Amino acid sequence: MLFNVLDLFCGAGGFSYGMDKNPNFTTVVALDFDEKAADTFKKNMPETEVVVGDITDNRIKNDIISLSKAKGVNMIIGGPPCQGYSMKGKKLGLKDPRNFLFREYLNIVKELKPEVFVIENVKGLLLASNGWFRDEILKVINELGYMVEFGVLNAADFGVPQARERAIFICSKKQAIPLPKPTAKKNVTVRDAISDLSYLDSGEGQFVQEYITNPQTEYQKLMRSNSELLYNHKASNHKQVAIEKLKMIPPEQGKEFLPVELHGNQKFKTTWGRLKWDEVSPTIDTRFDASSNGTNNHPYLHRAITPREAARIQSFDDSFIFYGSKVYIRKQIGNAVPPLLAKAIADSIEKAFANT
Repeated sequence: MLFNVLDLFCGAGGFSYGMDKNPNFTTVVALDFDEKAADTFKKNMPETEVVVGDITDNRIKNDIISLSKAKGVNMIIGGPPCQGYSMKGKKLGLKDPRNFLFREYLNIVKELKPEVFVIENVKGLLLASNGWFRDEILKVINELGYMVEFGVLNAADFGVPQARERAIFICSKKQAIPLPKPTAKKNVTVRDAISDLSYLDSGEGQFVQEYITNPQTEYQKLMRSNSELLYNHKASNHKQVAIEKLKMIPPEQGKEFLPVELHGNQKFKTTWGRLKWDEVSPTIDTRFDASSNGTNNHPYLHRAITPREAARIQSFDDSFIFYGSKVYIRKQIGNAVPPLLAKAIADSIEKAFANT
């Protein structure tokens, strides 16, 4: 079966980019209110009709529904933000105004009646308020007439060099579609992902440059396979005081090597941490380029990882180029669904339909 996909809250496009790596899936319409992220999506996936706007705006909503019908959408994907999943929001549930984005997503499902839809979200959603919100969402999905399989997937189980756990709901009209089973025989490590990029110091690099090394691992060959040039490999220009701190931290170690008076106000143990070469990375977030933010400093160079290194750790191949200023790019990368995780979900859906 061929799937024409609508991607809601699409961001820079990690979910779609990964889904589309399975030839049976094509993202035909995408929506996000972030103009910069939508620009990156459009430039990397020019065949997709990308709409910039607010899903709560009736005009935008009607545009999306009309476009989706015209393009034969039979599948919806997306990760609605969920600010309201707290005890305070529990009283109103999906009627809580802070949870309207979930409601809007499910309203579009109701309008378009796709064969399949997939919801991606933070792992905490399943446990918030003792599972009350999870149960609310499941109730609405059932009311819409869909079967659902849900649970937590760890991106590292699907060849992503990162321990990123996400709640996934796969919903289908005709049958229960199982979540994908792990495909990685062993973890892809930080070394596997970025050792070929280990030559920039603080402030060095360009938006676009030549490769100056050869790929050293199978994963690097995969990431570089469709790219002639290297994009987004530009190191943060750290203050000298930050560089001096990093010089005190040995390779693959953390803030425990700093004098206590230099720990700063951050209370977390992970701040000022260096990545470990032969492990997966912790979750990439939207501030990976700040050396004090968490464990996202290079294993031995005195800088935080670059956007391209973060993109590799997210499993974006090098031909996917991020656009915008530094602050927008780090948000696009940190918020993305890892493409290899998205592809695993697509493969699981394809397999389920092939067996019917």
